[in-house]
Amino acid sequence: MCRLFAMSSAPARVRATFWLLDASDSLAAQSRREPDGTGLGTFTESGEPLIEKQPLAAYQDPAFATEARERKSTTFVAHIRYASTGGLTDTNTHPFTQRDRIFAHNGVLEDLPKLDAELGPYLSLVRGDTDSERLFALITKHVDACGDVTAGIGEALRWVADELPVLAANLVLTTATEMWAVRYPDTHQLFVLERGGDAGRHLEHASAAGTVRVRSGDLATAPAVVVASEPMDENPGWSPLAPGELLHVAADLTVSRTVVVDHPPAHPLTMADLNPTAAASQAGH
Repeated sequence: MCRLFAMSSAPARVRATFWLLDASDSLAAQSRREPDGTGLGTFTESGEPLIEKQPLAAYQDPAFATEARERKSTTFVAHIRYASTGGLTDTNTHPFTQRDRIFAHNGVLEDLPKLDAELGPYLSLVRGDTDSERLFALITKHVDACGDVTAGIGEALRWVADELPVLAANLVLTTATEMWAVRYPDTHQLFVLERGGDAGRHLEHASAAGTVRVRSGDLATAPAVVVASEPMDENPGWSPLAPGELLHVAADLTVSRTVVVDHPPAHPLTMADLNPTAAASQAGH
């Protein structure tokens, strides 16, 4: 049930206004749908990550979730968390930052002791208890080894696919100028939309699930690439990523798509394998 949204307008810095939840829907009454955390990641003009997040369930602090949040950045990451691993703390709330990158994940990985052993000294990057932050640290380890983000993500996900029990590992990762997204395996969808600079209308996106809503007048004339857990408007240009496919948006908005994991997990998980908390967090996709 976690929701991902990421956008790049690089090299242009654009203003965008985010509402992380729609009060008329998500804060209504369905208790399991009450998010366990909301977060927004952007970059300052100097390229520093700016993370704003709230670990409490949305009904405990509705103002944080529903207030309009206008930010200017080249890349944006928004995440609505339904906890599967780790308590409701700031350190467990998405998005995360390491090495001036911002990361968010939707899915479940198990056998965290094995993952911790694989991380070695990179475990020191992990501040919380989640599988998501550990996956980010594994990617950071391989990026450092490869010297390339795309290659590092591929290496990390192939190790995960071969070694860990996996329900899903959908992810988005951004720097101040680039964006990456992966869908793996076929458990949950992930969609991409390429908007040209001649769109002729401002960006106005709202998820059908009543979570992320974003508006940008600047994008009436500036191009952008958007990644989301579901199509967020009626534009026919939304296309799904294939299982194992990595999307890379370069600093000039050039888009490339490459399959980085060409096989299903060696140890696949189903919803029936999950504990009740994790299963609830993944329901509704």
